[in-house]
Amino acid sequence: MEGNRVDIGVIGGSGLYEMEGLTDIEEVDLTTPFGEPSDTILIGTVAGTRVAFLPRHGRGHRIAPAELPTRANIYALKSLGCRWVIGVCACGSLQEAYAPGHVVIPSGLFDRTSGRPSTFFGEGIVSHISVADPLCPVLADALYEAASATGGTVHKGGDLIIINGPRFSTRTESNIYRQWGLDIIGMTAIPEAFLAREAEMSYAVMAHVTDYDVWHESEEPVTVEMVVRIVRENVAHAKEAIRNVVPLLAGKESEAWDALKDTIMTAPERMPEATRDRLALLIDRYYPR
Repeated sequence: MEGNRVDIGVIGGSGLYEMEGLTDIEEVDLTTPFGEPSDTILIGTVAGTRVAFLPRHGRGHRIAPAELPTRANIYALKSLGCRWVIGVCACGSLQEAYAPGHVVIPSGLFDRTSGRPSTFFGEGIVSHISVADPLCPVLADALYEAASATGGTVHKGGDLIIINGPRFSTRTESNIYRQWGLDIIGMTAIPEAFLAREAEMSYAVMAHVTDYDVWHESEEPVTVEMVVRIVRENVAHAKEAIRNVVPLLAGKESEAWDALKDTIMTAPERMPEATRDRLALLIDRYYPR
């Protein structure tokens, strides 16, 4: 797909692609070796660049965080040619400085999920990839500049903890996360970040703060109504930030694009053919047949 490559993928709410200036729109239904993505992928042109929009939870918000077909989502974007992937999400604040309505471009992730498939590998092919810094600083810097240009309050850096959901935290959990020094809390960036790393795509998060979780004694505990209201208020800023970031990535490169190099332990002659076929999109550049 080199001649018609989609450079940027955006994973987030379905309203993000309903933006002014989006042209040459097409909808694509894909099937991957890891199942079907969350929904139809919409592709359009923004500032001369093809951008793919994938509603993470499906149109109508049908898929719970722990049920997301994240491997299929990331694989589908990879198959389109995406090199940059932006995860747009809502998050709770664990610190006073990150107020509802603010945007955070985190620099670190803390994994408190369980039971989520977090690798493409296994079944005869073993890879040990580094995720010391799973969020690409090149993309994060561009997102910070793009989001700041919208006029809202944007924070650069900070640590995002990911929990399983779908429930919100208990007050005890929330206070412990604060004691650990974590800044914001969400439910979706993991395993997106880990899988994007294996797929050699640059990944970063634009997190929209909707609430103070449940730790803040002078604020109401987080509710669905609260989250939905703030998210709707921030959709316009998110769309503007996406429009802004596209030209900022022109000519940029990321070390994530070679992240899989020297990580595969399995000898090529011992790789099962069926697994090798399933992973061809990821590993054929290193093990051509």
